[in-house]
Amino acid sequence: MSDVTLTGYHLSVYTWAARMALAAKGVRFGTREIDPFEPENREAMRKLHPFGKVPVLEHDGFRVYETQAIMDYVDGAFDGPTLTPVTPKHRARMRQVMGIVDSYVFQPLVLGVFVHRVYRPLVGESVDEAAIAAGLETAGPVLDALEEIAAEEQTLVPGRLCLDTCLLWPMLGYFRMAPEGAEMMSARPALAAWAAWAERCDAARESRPELPEGADR
Repeated sequence: MSDVTLTGYHLSVYTWAARMALAAKGVRFGTREIDPFEPENREAMRKLHPFGKVPVLEHDGFRVYETQAIMDYVDGAFDGPTLTPVTPKHRARMRQVMGIVDSYVFQPLVLGVFVHRVYRPLVGESVDEAAIAAGLETAGPVLDALEEIAAEEQTLVPGRLCLDTCLLWPMLGYFRMAPEGAEMMSARPALAAWAAWAERCDAARESRPELPEGADR
């Protein structure tokens, strides 16, 4: 029985990010599946997380929430390849990417584009084209910023797995499932090269969630 337990929702990009970090470190862990969007789960979730969010990691009586904190803990607490760069410049760029992800990627690219263009049609729910259009409009400058960072080759480099890849790839992996997202990604060569590698890396493949039947893989 593993002494590491990850509570999360399997389709959540943040739960996927935590799983990817655990996979990258080679950590064996148990999972507790819970959908935080279901009203009947709110009370149980608030016992683990004061704001009722996922994921939550528990290890030897220590509980930590917030995805970046979870990934930092996983990287420091377990053996395996380090996921945090040593040099100040590389580390700063990694943290810069992670800040961009939380502030500017999740809402428009995942909730705006992926959810409405990909997920909702799969489960037979209505699509808001205005939400997609707004997400795509916002996505351009965000992807441009990430392309500039990737082209610099301090981080988001093929073959170099760091915490920012664990946080960013689940979101761009979903975004790229939308035809518009795939087109926008392919127009940015450095970011596209990183994404092609990230998709194939062992940690991403081992942690990838199963989407409803019909999703483009």
